[in-house]
Amino acid sequence: MKIGLVRHFKVAHEFPTGKSVTADDMKQWFMDYDAADIIYGTTLLRAEEWQECYCSDMSRAVKTAKHIYPGTVHRMEELREIPSPPLKGKVKLPFILWAIWIRSCSLINKQTRAEIKIAERRINKALDEIFAKGERDVLIVSHAALMVYMRKELIRRGFAGPKFKIASNGRLYVFER
Repeated sequence: MKIGLVRHFKVAHEFPTGKSVTADDMKQWFMDYDAADIIYGTTLLRAEEWQECYCSDMSRAVKTAKHIYPGTVHRMEELREIPSPPLKGKVKLPFILWAIWIRSCSLINKQTRAEIKIAERRINKALDEIFAKGERDVLIVSHAALMVYMRKELIRRGFAGPKFKIASNGRLYVFER
């Protein structure tokens, strides 16, 4: 059995550069990112290898899945990205500092750690549903942060596959058992 993980294609929404932004600006940036279109690319996979395709119900993942997989794409809310941490305050910071703070929240922010636990339960539910349908090769299109935790769960369930810190957009990562 193989599980192929693919991160959605790059989103057509640039990072704010050259200026400092507030927490409210960052919240708006995330909302705009979620609503933005994708930049279509290619994913190196042979579609005939995959019997099923599941994806997050967020538009960037759905569009990617439909572009790379010719069959029916099953949308799953459980495969959604982990929400960004709560952003507050009036301080203006360069985008890169906000990005570093957001990454560190998985270690220091109680609410973010709770969101990660919820995401881990969602991943388990999705994988349980997928595996309940029998042994077959399955393609899953999702998001960068969620894929880190999905990889951990696949390894825990006896799969072997590549390591990655941040999955590349549109790249196939194959896990086998």
